Amino acid sequence: MIEVERATFTAGDLTVHRIRGKDCRPELAVVLCHGYGAPGSDLVPISGELIGASRSVAARISFYFPEAPLSLGGFPPFQMRAWWMLDVAALEEAIAQGRPLDRSQECPQDLAPLRTRMDGVLDAICRDEGLKRGDLVLGGFSQGAMLATDVALHLEEPPAALAAFSGTMLCEERWSELARKRTVFPVLQSHGRQDPLLPFSAAERLFALLDEGGEARFVPFDGPHTIPGEALEAFLELLESLLAQR
Repeated sequence: MIEVERATFTAGDLTVHRIRGKDCRPELAVVLCHGYGAPGSDLVPISGELIGASRSVAARISFYFPEAPLSLGGFPPFQMRAWWMLDVAALEEAIAQGRPLDRSQECPQDLAPLRTRMDGVLDAICRDEGLKRGDLVLGGFSQGAMLATDVALHLEEPPAALAAFSGTMLCEERWSELARKRTVFPVLQSHGRQDPLLPFSAAERLFALLDEGGEARFVPFDGPHTIPGEALEAFLELLESLLAQR
């Protein structure tokens, strides 16, 4: 079993968890943002799975997990958090009626200040690891995937890749404009056909937007709002492919 190192620090006014193999010499850093209502450590187990599955990942990639700034209650370490607030009543009504909400025209006002916070996180990672923005893989689940997508599209120096698990289209007009102008970078996107929260059709539209440069991979699956095993396998393949190019 590969021994891992754990650390927690503050950057961009956010708490950030770092996980990496004990003898890791990072050439890439993965930054994953959790979903709405999850604790800040929700996605941390993914790092253990990937480190345990690949010696090259364990030796050459570090993992970072920022915590969203808004608390929804609970007690540490199981305090529920959010990147921005949702209309929970509208969401519950949509679920009850069996119609996932299309959020493509929504552009949360918190996105711009969140990008500033995430810039602080990315700057700290690059400084501490001796990396560039182009050495960072951005990603997340659900609301965290939306944030990661927004950050990736706004970066002046494109990231090494983007991984969006069960996310959706936001700010469609603005994202479309940014996607047309962006330097192409690899994208991995996954979404469940039975997702009751975010429509599969919107995920397909997002993939079409991100695939304009031909560097995107879509992993659809028969399931709900989650990260399935096949998506993690595709993520591992992406990371090993990025390492092979270095």
